[in-house]
Amino acid sequence: MKISGFTIIKDALLNDYPIVEAIRSLLPLVDEMVVAVGQSQDGTLGLIQALDSDKIRIVETEWDMTLRQGGKVLAVETDKAYSYLAPDTDWAFYIQADEVLHEQYIPVVREACQKYLHDPRVEGLLFDYLHFYGTYDYVGDSRTWYRREVRVIRFSPATDRPRISAFRDAQGFRRGTQKLKVKSCGAAIYHYGWVKSPVQMKKKMKNVGRFWKNEDSWQKLLQTEDFFDFSQFDSLSRFTGTHPAVMQPRIQQQNWNVELNPEQKKFALKDALLYWYEKKTGHRPFEFRNYELI
Repeated sequence: MKISGFTIIKDALLNDYPIVEAIRSLLPLVDEMVVAVGQSQDGTLGLIQALDSDKIRIVETEWDMTLRQGGKVLAVETDKAYSYLAPDTDWAFYIQADEVLHEQYIPVVREACQKYLHDPRVEGLLFDYLHFYGTYDYVGDSRTWYRREVRVIRFSPATDRPRISAFRDAQGFRRGTQKLKVKSCGAAIYHYGWVKSPVQMKKKMKNVGRFWKNEDSWQKLLQTEDFFDFSQFDSLSRFTGTHPAVMQPRIQQQNWNVELNPEQKKFALKDALLYWYEKKTGHRPFEFRNYELI
């Protein structure tokens, strides 16, 4: 069984992405790791080249910034990285630049890949998500945050029609227009995209806003203050678990403090009722699912 990893990155230093941690978290699991490095304004290429592993294969790409509607350029670049995977790959593990796999889940993911290797009905594996917010101590626990997403897909050769490819802004995948049929693997992805200083958070939003917004909307964002207000949340809970080992140096270097109150909820009545129902039952009514659970 061969598991290949793949990811994309551009301007990692400028936007403070934990891409090194993301890649390192997959290396004990995968047989190869394809990293598509977009032409950057900083030292991103050197950052990736400095990683000491013969599993890593770097592909240099140029992002087409005319493909900005809905983050399409991210899907295009993800598909580029995917196309470079070894043809004898069985499973492909996609990880984004602000996502990390906890080492405790490596045997869990490997076992799931082995379990469903010869079951062609299973096109992907579903992961739970922890969305950290503000600091490493809080996670978003409302409907604002997606609960699950597909991160391991059955390798689809270029000859497949239709081939599995990234969907919209590469949050997930589709085969043509069809949602992938997936099984839950019992593992979680740790998402750190919202853990930055207030200044760095707004800087990143302004830098990457051009991937989703039209020119007018992006220009308006550029005119906003250079400070993100982390009090703009509806619901948080305090994180009581452990972070991945690869994240420990970054966590120790945190040089900002954001005081957030998880007891404070900011819901409209309908959202408050849906939140209460989900916490009582574990079920999220009207949830968008970018996959078909089998």
